Amino acid sequence: MRYKILIVDDVYINRELLKEILRDDYDVLEAENGKEALEVIEKEKGNINAVLLDLIMPVMDGFEVLEHMQSKKILDKIPVIVISGETSMQIEKKCFDYGVSDFIGRPYKTALVQKRVQNMVNQYVYKNQLEEKVADQTAVLRKAYDKLQQQTKMLEKRNQDIIDMLGTIVEYRNLESGEHIQRVKGYTRILAEDFAKNYPEYELTPDMINTIVSASALHDLGKIAIPDSILLKPGKLTKDEFEYMKSHTLRGCEILDSMKDDWDPVTQGVTYEIARSHHERYDGKGYPDGLKGEEIPVSAQLVSVADVYDALINKRCYKDAFSKEDAFHMIVNGECGVFSPKLMQTFRNVRTKFEQFADGLE
Repeated sequence: MRYKILIVDDVYINRELLKEILRDDYDVLEAENGKEALEVIEKEKGNINAVLLDLIMPVMDGFEVLEHMQSKKILDKIPVIVISGETSMQIEKKCFDYGVSDFIGRPYKTALVQKRVQNMVNQYVYKNQLEEKVADQTAVLRKAYDKLQQQTKMLEKRNQDIIDMLGTIVEYRNLESGEHIQRVKGYTRILAEDFAKNYPEYELTPDMINTIVSASALHDLGKIAIPDSILLKPGKLTKDEFEYMKSHTLRGCEILDSMKDDWDPVTQGVTYEIARSHHERYDGKGYPDGLKGEEIPVSAQLVSVADVYDALINKRCYKDAFSKEDAFHMIVNGECGVFSPKLMQTFRNVRTKFEQFADGLE
């Protein structure tokens, strides 16, 4: 493949000398002034591999050509070598500011002209080819990324569909669960966002918070396996009945285990943590595993406070509602089991937000 060179000079003999030096290696185009040069560049577009440009010309001088080429970003693709009998340091600086690649002085030295043109052409050809490859690879990566984003959105929708489906089952199973689920999600988000801000070591990213909030809807999933005689019993449960009720944590996990191949493992894992461990307590006196301290997943710790608070301030078949103030003090004073000190500080921070959220639902 032969590369094309454009020689721009108003002096015929200068063009002929350069053409004679370069004709064996390149196809040579000519222009007598800057206006003709821009017309040739526009016509040939991406076919010109270098421009040899005189600065002093009639109609349009070399600086006007450089200004046009710079404004159209042509100099990013085509190297310009200025040809001149003599140039001052000021002119050279001005040319370099425009983006000129090199200079060739008169009288012309054949070997020097050939080498400088060859170097610039090879450098820019390689540069342009590399940029094209990068652009092609970027396009491929962009297409793959867009496809991955679509798949991620589809997977997120599938995750949410599964949670919504199971949440609806819980709602039908237990008359108060529907509103309870939405309230727990709201309290969980309030807690999680403040907790993440003050305790970055837990690495609760916005995406993880969204996952925890969504998964909190299934904290009581296992209650669909609890008989009505226990689940909806007015008054206090017997010891045996309470032990059976506690099994909802494990029964929920059994349901999730049966579906583990149907949804995103991260969402499934967080949902499993919450369903199993939202009744664990920081001092190890919770259930079903007696986990202690930071053995309890942070997702379950967050939901446990939200769950207890909502259970306290709302009437249930076995109790009347407590006031928001009483519920707050019962939780921070450990009357509902011991919670993480960090979580309790967060709960104190967001007390007003909890109360405002609760008021908005009344």
